[in-house]
Formats: sequence, structure tokens, C-alpha cells
Amino acid sequence: MPTMESVNHGLKSCRSTHSRTFFIALFLLVLFTMGACSSDSDSTNTSGSSENTDNNGDQPSTTETIEPDSHEDESDYTWDSADEVLISLDTTSISVNGAGATVSDTRVTIESAGTYRLSGTLGDGQITVDTDDKEVVRLIFDGINIANSTSAAVNIASAEKTVILLEQGSDNFISDALSYVYDDPEEDEPNAALFSDDDLTIFGTGSLTVNARYNDGIASKDGLLIKGGTINVTAEDDGIRGKDYLIIENGNFTINSNGDGLKSDEDEDAELGYISIAGGSFDITANQGDAIQAETNLQIEDGEFTILAGDGHTLYTETDPDSKKGLKAGANLFIEGGSFSIDAADDAVHSNNGITIDGGTFELATGDDAMHADGALEVNDGSIDIDTCYEGLEAVTMTLNGGTITVSSNDDAINAAGDAGENRLYIHGGDITVYAEGDGIDVNGAMEMTGGTVLVHGPITSFNAALDYDATFSISGGLLIAAGSSRMAQTPGSSSSQNSLEVTFGTDQAAGQLFHIQGSGGEIVTFAPAKAYRSLVFSSPELHSGSSYSIYTGGSSTGTEAGGLYEGGSYSPGSLYADFTVNNTITVVD
Repeated sequence: MPTMESVNHGLKSCRSTHSRTFFIALFLLVLFTMGACSSDSDSTNTSGSSENTDNNGDQPSTTETIEPDSHEDESDYTWDSADEVLISLDTTSISVNGAGATVSDTRVTIESAGTYRLSGTLGDGQITVDTDDKEVVRLIFDGINIANSTSAAVNIASAEKTVILLEQGSDNFISDALSYVYDDPEEDEPNAALFSDDDLTIFGTGSLTVNARYNDGIASKDGLLIKGGTINVTAEDDGIRGKDYLIIENGNFTINSNGDGLKSDEDEDAELGYISIAGGSFDITANQGDAIQAETNLQIEDGEFTILAGDGHTLYTETDPDSKKGLKAGANLFIEGGSFSIDAADDAVHSNNGITIDGGTFELATGDDAMHADGALEVNDGSIDIDTCYEGLEAVTMTLNGGTITVSSNDDAINAAGDAGENRLYIHGGDITVYAEGDGIDVNGAMEMTGGTVLVHGPITSFNAALDYDATFSISGGLLIAAGSSRMAQTPGSSSSQNSLEVTFGTDQAAGQLFHIQGSGGEIVTFAPAKAYRSLVFSSPELHSGSSYSIYTGGSSTGTEAGGLYEGGSYSPGSLYADFTVNNTITVVD
């Protein structure tokens, strides 16, 4: 027996991270309102570009935060090892050394608060917790293997709070029945292989493997907090579910579910139903559901995520009634960092309100939208690589402040759409490269660019364009190159403070052929559109009023290429196409 001592099983850090739990679960609610400013009309563009007068204002935002109340307490992880009650499982029998638990055949019922260490195997049995005590119940899984043929393997029917320790070095296995037998046919609990009717915490460095053949794998009807361990779940429905909230601070997770992978679904309280993830490794396959689904807010601070939802992007159908998204938030979605490899039949990243990306690395493939917000989408940093999608980034209002974004889309690559007349796209920074079969950038409203680099490899089809906006486009900084068809080509507005050039060719220009502008001081730009094109729009601070330039096509460059743009090196001239002088905000060469 252990000696009398105060034990803290590897969780000394919980004292310092207890307050941190609250901070990582703060949720950013971003609401964009539009202020009016001067109108802008374009009367100098004569080659098919158009710009309608509209208000294009700043984008002040209101930020509110919610600090949810976790059930965690420092004392959850500290106890006297001498007080542990030992429960030994021996295939068809159970022995208890200590008070607080009773045995009936192959079922042990824990009736008092305290700490219980479980080990051994039950071929067909159950661990039940049923107590009215207000203190915590601790279950130490120290190498258990429990199966049940009629119900859950672990049923926490009643407890103020239960804390499960996955003991260091232990491997634990639980499996439930294919169908449950309830005492009352009207009952539907338990409904998970590891079920808790109240708050549940799982921590430690051991492993837990759950085979949920009936419904959910691990489920709490209140809050669920996971702080570590290696957890493997195969579930007929949802993998891991915390109804009120799901907080994950660390751990290694492998989940294969026919429903949702990670889920919180409280829908009657706007401050509940959230998921907060601070870190960990996640390999999630959600065959017929969402990989991670929060009824309200989803916040991810860090972690490594490999996600397959709905068998991947090739199986998307508009008529499928099931949601098969990668990351899904019913309210707001906030990502601070992490790495995400997502292959989803439905949207890869989705919010019914706002999305904020402050960092992270994304590799996305989807049959629908790569990132979709019903409200506002804001990208401040990170690397977003969208390999294939229907549409790339889509939101009512979109603000791109930084990061690297690459989109290959079957339709529009960047699409500000939704409520008529309220759509806005703001580009203030970042490196953005799009390859679009539809519109490269489509704004059902106004557009503003103050910085960054935007490279558009647009469509050659006549009914789509590299740039397509309904109201105004004001540019005051940054580098813009948009190549595509000429019939619907548009340029920035004539009241912009930065000059722009539109070149319209008489015939299609070959994909990969260099487009080069030379000034008196040297190279202005060298660019190779990835697809055939007939129109190219260029805007840069290097286009100075009153200065003359030469346009070349073809030739070669020794510079470093990224997204079609060459930097450094030297250009060997091809054919001189035209000379021009910048005398207006919009210069047209055809």
C-alpha cells in the first residue's frame, strides 16, 4: 500500500494553468459596421471595366469576450494515496479493498466521493458511479479492460464531478454493447461507452481506447475537460462529446466516428456549447459528420490536426442533408495557431457568424468552400494553402491583413457575398495568390486595397473575370496583378490614389509566357500567368504619374518565382508590345 503522503500525479502545472484555461476559452465576437465616405466613379476606363458609385467606408469593429466557467479546481488533482480504494477486476468477479463501493455480480457501484484505483479485466461488466456527495469522485484507470454486452462500460449516473486519471504507463480499454437494454424503455441514458451525467475531467499520460458500438464514445451531459493522455475512439455516432462545453488542453487523439468527431451541442444557453482547444495532436475521421463541431464558439490556440470529413472533397453533393465539415462553429470561430490538414466533403472551415485567423498553417481540400463565414472573415496571419475547392474564401465582409493565402478554386477564389449591398473586401496586407476557374476576386459590393501583394490567375472564359466587383474599388497601396479574360475585365477606380494599368491583347496570350514592364530605372515587374489570358491589370506604387514605361512579352528571367511573380535576377527581353506614359490614374493599353 502507498505510504501516507500528498500526491500530485504529474499535474503540478495545473496550478499555473488553471487560470490559463479561462483565457484560452475566450471567444472573439467580431461584428463589422460600415461607415460612409466619399463616392468614387470611373469615367476613364474604356475597355470593358466598370465601377458604380457606392459608399466604401472604414471597418470599425466591436469585440466582446466571454469567459466561460470551467468546473476545474486545483484540488481535483491532489489526494492522499493512502486513501485510495483498490478495485480489482478479475474477468467474472470484482473485489473492493476499502469503503465507498459495492459489488453486484460483475458490476461495481461507487456510492461515495473519494479516490478509486481500478485495474484488471471484466468480460461483461460495468463501473457505475452513483452518489449524492458534493465532493469529487476520482477514478484511476491503472490498466483496465472492460466490455459490456447490454450497456455502457463506464456509467457515471450521478456525481458532483468525476475526475479520471489515466495512470502513467497504463493501457486502458473499454467497449460497450451493440444495443442497450434500459430498465425503463423511455430512458436514453447512458448513451456512450464512457458516459457521465455530470462534469467530467480526464487527465494523465496513460492511454484509453474506446470502442463505442452503440452511440457515442466519451460523453458528458455537462462539461468535459481533457488535459492529456493518448485517447483512441471508434464510435457509431460522435467520438467525444461535452454537451455544455469541451475543453482540451493537451493529449494525443485518434478518432474514427460515423457522426461528429469532437462535439459540444448545448443550444439553449449562448454561453455554453463551445469548444476550446489549447494544444494536442488530433487525427479525426468523421465519416458522416463534422470533424469538430461547436454549437456556439470554437477556439483553437494550437495543435496538430489531420482531418477527414465525409470521406473527403471528392464526395460532396449539394443534396446531401448531412453536414460534413472540417471545423464548424455555430457562432464564432477563432484560430490563433496550429497546423491543419483538412480534406472535407463540405466546407473545410465554417462559421455561422465570424471567423478570425491569427495564425496557423492550413492545407485544405474541400468539395465546397474552403473557409466560409456567414458574417465576417478576418485573416491577420498564418499560411493558408487551398489545394482544391468550389470557392476559396467566402464571407459577407472580408478583411485580409496579413499571412500567405494560396487558392485553387473551381469557381470564385475570393468571394464577398451574402446580404445585398453590404458586402465588403478589405486587403491591407499579406501575400495572396489565386488560381480561379470562376472569378478571381468577386465582391458583391465595394473593395479596398491599401497594402499586400495580390496575384490573380483568372479565367479565360468570357463570363468570368479576374476582378469582379459591383460598387467601388479603391487602391492606395500594395501590388496587384490580375490576369484573365477581357470581356468583363475591371480595374481599380479612377479616384484611387495609386495608379493602375490595364492591358488588353487582341489574342489570347499563352499560359506561362512572361509579362514584363520596364521603366527608366529598371525592372518594374515580371510575371507569368499560369493560364492563358487576354487582359492584365497591374497596380503598383512604382507606376509614377508622368513617367514612361515599356511592356514586353515572352523572354526569360533568372529571378526567383513564387505564384508567377519573379523577384531578383535579370530579365532577357522578349518582344516589345507597347510603350506607354502614365497620364491618368487608369492607363489603358490595347
